[in-house]
This record gives sequence, structure tokens and C-alpha cells, in this order.
Amino acid sequence: MDEQALRELGETLQAIFAEHVLAAAVDRGELTVTVAPESLVRVLSFLRDDVNFHFRQLMDVCGVDHPEREKRFDVVYNLLSLTHNRRIRVKVMTDEHEPVPSVTGVFNSANWWERETWDMFGIMFADHPDLRRMLCDYGFEGHPLRKDFPLTGYVEVRYDNERKRVVYEPVKLEQEFRNFDFLSPWEGIQASLPGDEKAGS
Repeated sequence: MDEQALRELGETLQAIFAEHVLAAAVDRGELTVTVAPESLVRVLSFLRDDVNFHFRQLMDVCGVDHPEREKRFDVVYNLLSLTHNRRIRVKVMTDEHEPVPSVTGVFNSANWWERETWDMFGIMFADHPDLRRMLCDYGFEGHPLRKDFPLTGYVEVRYDNERKRVVYEPVKLEQEFRNFDFLSPWEGIQASLPGDEKAGS
């Protein structure tokens, strides 16, 4: 879909939801619409049900952390319309204390994605049917994908095969030093390869 058509789609949404859609922008061939949190369920229901939009698939829900902002988190909903062969990204902004309305009543698939977003970022979802840890242990403190999450000082729980029991150990994020070669494979190979002799004939 060309950028002009995406801009028109964003302008149409802004005209329909004048007070609810805060911004619509096309960047690198993708339409992003920023919505007020209290209007999220209404806007997503419209995008799903209206025949001119028909975004029936919720492909993903994720969080983005901007610790320098007052409302530090973006919650991002990626939608797909197979009918019109389009994608749209809907964003809401929130902070650590203000919950975002759960959209599990609009898209069933949002259930686990909202749980994962809460687990990793600490973003609360109001009226979620089962908001609990999904990837971290139940006793885990903190939210690992926040940019201010410390990389040391935490304990990991794992099963030790040698000791045949669960062990608690300090988290170690060790990585050996690597020297990266940023040349493309096509430019970086100087030696001749098997079969190169055929190229000259």
C-alpha cells in the first residue's frame, strides 16, 4: 500500500475519532495511530468491525520503554486486515501506575500478550481476566525489559542436573568479547571459492 493511501487512512480515522485519535503518522511505509487510553477499546472495536477497515487479526501486543518521558511506556497493538491487505499500528501511552484497558474482549489473542507485556514491563491492564507472571518466576521482583532494570544483583532459579535439585544462583550475564566484521558476505570474501573458475568461461 502506498504512503498516500496510508495517510488518507490515518486522516479518515482522525476525522471519525477526532477527540480520541491523538496522532496519525506514516513512517517507512507503516501507519501508526496514537490513541487516548480511555478510547482504546472503542477504537480497536471499530477497526475490527467496520467494513472499510476490517482489521480482524491482532498480530502482536508489546511494550516500549522511554524512561526519559513522564508517560514512559508505549503499548503497541499491531493489526492486520487480510480483506484489504493492510497493517496498522495502534499505540497508547501510559506510566507505571495508570492501567491500560485490556482488549481481551475485542481480541481473544490479547490475553497472553498483555500478560507478557505486564511481566516484562510492569504495564498494568485493567479488567484483564488473568494478569499474572508468564515468563518470570512468580516470586521474581522487577520487570526485565525496562531500561532501568539492573543487570546484576538478582537470583535465578534453575534445575541442576548434576545435583538433581533446584538451585538458586546469582544472575551472571557473561559474554565473551567478540570482534564483529560488519562487511557484507559478498564484499568480505576475498578468496576464490569452488566453482569460481567457471565464471570466467
